[in-house]
Amino acid sequence: MSSTDRSEVVVITGSSSGIGRATAHEFAEDGARVALLARNEERLENAKEEVEERGGKALTIPTDVSEYDEVEAAAEEVEEEFGPIDTWVNAAMATVFGEFTEVEPEEFERATDVNYLGFVNGSHVALNRMVPRDSGTLVQVGSALAYRGIPLQSAYCGSKFAIRGMTDSIRTELLHNDSDVHVTTVHLPGVNTPQFDQVRLHVDKLPRPVAPVFQPEVAADSIHWAAHHERREVYVGRSTVKTIWGNKIAPWLADRLLAKQGYSGQFRDEDVPDDYEDYLFEPKSGDRGTHGSFDDEAEAGSLQLQLTKHREAIGAVLGVLALLAAKLYVGDDE
Repeated sequence: MSSTDRSEVVVITGSSSGIGRATAHEFAEDGARVALLARNEERLENAKEEVEERGGKALTIPTDVSEYDEVEAAAEEVEEEFGPIDTWVNAAMATVFGEFTEVEPEEFERATDVNYLGFVNGSHVALNRMVPRDSGTLVQVGSALAYRGIPLQSAYCGSKFAIRGMTDSIRTELLHNDSDVHVTTVHLPGVNTPQFDQVRLHVDKLPRPVAPVFQPEVAADSIHWAAHHERREVYVGRSTVKTIWGNKIAPWLADRLLAKQGYSGQFRDEDVPDDYEDYLFEPKSGDRGTHGSFDDEAEAGSLQLQLTKHREAIGAVLGVLALLAAKLYVGDDE
C-alpha cells in the first residue's frame, strides 16, 4: 500500500467470476477499495455486493480489457473515485479448447487479445501511473502452463508464455531505472472456476481442469499475498512446481507423457450439450460466482503455498537443526 492513512486501492480485471472475483473478496477483507473490471454488468454488480459485505468498497466498470481505450478510461475513473492505484491485478482470461488446427483464426485472435493484450493493456495503464509516483504493485496471474504447453490449449498456453516474456522485460526495465514499483507473477495450478462451463469448444466432451484441482480461494490467497510481499514469482500447488521443474529438467519426457496422457485428463465423462453457450466473443448470461463444477474434489488449501509464504522461517529452523546435528556429530566423534 502506498499510504498508511487510507485504504488500499486495487484494480482487478476479470473480476466478475472465478479467480478475479475470489481475489476481490480477499482484498475486501482488508477494507480495500476495489475496482472491478469485466464485461458482464450483472456479475460485476453481484461481485460488488460481495466485496462490500466483506468490508471493502467497490466500483464496477464494465470493460473489455482487449480494448486499450476502455482500460485507460477505467483507470482514470478509478483514480478520480478512489485515488492513486496501489495494486493492479491482471486476471482476465478467455480461451478455446481444441487441437490447434481446429481453432479458427478469429478464435485464436480473440483469445490472444484478451489473455495477452489484456495483460499488456492493464500493465501499461497501471505502470503509466505507478512509475511517475515510484510506488505500486503489478500482479500478473500466470499459470504452470506459462512454462509448459499442453495439448488442446495452444491459445491459452501461448498467451501465458507471452505474458511471462513481457513481464520479464518490464521487470528488467524497472530494475534498470531503480524503480520502487514491484512486479510479480503468481503461477497457478488447475482451479475450480466457472470457465470450464463456458469456454469455446472444439471437442465432444465437456472440459475440466487438470488434477489436482484447487479452489479459487487458494488462488486468491496467493495473489493477495504476492501483492504485499516482494517475490519475483510465486508458485501455487505441488502440481505447478512439478510441471515447471519437470519441464526444465526433461522437456522431451513431458512431451511424450502429455501426448499419451494429456488428453483424457482434461475431459469429463459428459457430452457437450446442444444448448451449450461460450463466452469468447460475448459475455455469457447468468452468474456462476467463483466456483465451478468441481467442489467435490477441489482442495481448499495448498501446503506448498504455505511453505512458500514461510520459507524464511523454515530456512531458519532448518539451519538451527543443522547446527545442532553438527554439534551432536562432533560430540559423538570426540
